[in-house]
Amino acid sequence: RVRDLEAPGSAPFEIRARAVVNATGVWTDRVRALGVTDPANSLRPAKGVHVTVPGARFPADIAAVIPVRKDRRSIFVVPWPEADLVYLGTTDTDYEGDLEDPRCTGEDVDYLLAAANAASSAGLTRADVTGVWAGLRPLLSSKGGARISKRTADLSRRHRVWTDPDGVVTVTGGKLTTYRKMAEDTVDLVVKGLGDTARRCITKTLQLEGSPGLGPKGTAAATPASDGHSHLIGRYGTLASVVAALGDDRPELLEPIADGLPSLGAEVLYATREEMAVHVTDVLSRRTRARIQDARAAVSAAGAVAEIMAGELGGFRGGGRGGTGGCRRRRARGRGAGRPSVSGRVAPSSLDVGALGPVEHLAGGRVEVPDALVDQLRADGVAVSDDAESRSEAARDWWPLSI
Repeated sequence: RVRDLEAPGSAPFEIRARAVVNATGVWTDRVRALGVTDPANSLRPAKGVHVTVPGARFPADIAAVIPVRKDRRSIFVVPWPEADLVYLGTTDTDYEGDLEDPRCTGEDVDYLLAAANAASSAGLTRADVTGVWAGLRPLLSSKGGARISKRTADLSRRHRVWTDPDGVVTVTGGKLTTYRKMAEDTVDLVVKGLGDTARRCITKTLQLEGSPGLGPKGTAAATPASDGHSHLIGRYGTLASVVAALGDDRPELLEPIADGLPSLGAEVLYATREEMAVHVTDVLSRRTRARIQDARAAVSAAGAVAEIMAGELGGFRGGGRGGTGGCRRRRARGRGAGRPSVSGRVAPSSLDVGALGPVEHLAGGRVEVPDALVDQLRADGVAVSDDAESRSEAARDWWPLSI
């Protein structure tokens, strides 16, 4: 039985299937517990953090590997040439906190900056960081649940696929670069369980959307390059011309959503129309890279993004869990009435965040939000609840870095 979390008040409904696959990453054991009486602890989550800095502060034309002194590890340096930014990462630390809320701490930032500074004369400081993001790796635990090594970097990155007694097929472990092999092993086990041994997974020959030969007929994938939007080709492949065409009748959609970032209004519309984006955070964090490239620029872009999405969706629904990033149209009269706003989560473009002073955005746990921020949000027509969780979510998701 499932429930649509994007439709508050909806009744649960049943979905029936011949096979069910549990591919839920770090939530694997939590899902297994729904059907297995005493599931073994199959995972050991590890936290990884990246930071973004201006390319002018740490020039990089190509991706590079930097060894971390005295730690037997290394970090990557990867340029984002379309935005003149570079990101550094990743850390690899044991994690026992809330699976839904991994945080980038000050220590994480310092670790990455120190590694970069040790291999260069850049002298990076926290003030250079424009964006951060943290995630969890679903690393396989040692057999029997024993923790042989204190370092998650020593744990295997291999994946495992098996069928539990309740018939659910579980795949976990692995990493992004082996996702095709993980899919192949999983599908093959499912097909075998269904009694069909003649068919095999076709992922080896399956092209991704936007691959050469899969573009829309009669379009030229290189069209955006001549208009100064070459980053669309790297992002959308042969669908780049489809995205650019959204601006044929609306030229304003071919303008960047924020100064210093390449993402266009057309990308916001495409994400809403074709990529199931329903919240501002979907666009800024998970369809474009705006929020992790430059948190301050993402704040300034939130209002424009909301306007474009509202035009396509006809108004926004409340957010999912806790309302994070959810958008809606305010019904109240007065200032801000009728304009798309983000329910307590997005700072509008008129918000002067710099005047609010520092905020401990990088620290773990909930953060305290000054009344000045809440007052400015409300004055601009954004609904902010008084409960501590809502205020904390607003700070975590949308405040620029405290550094």
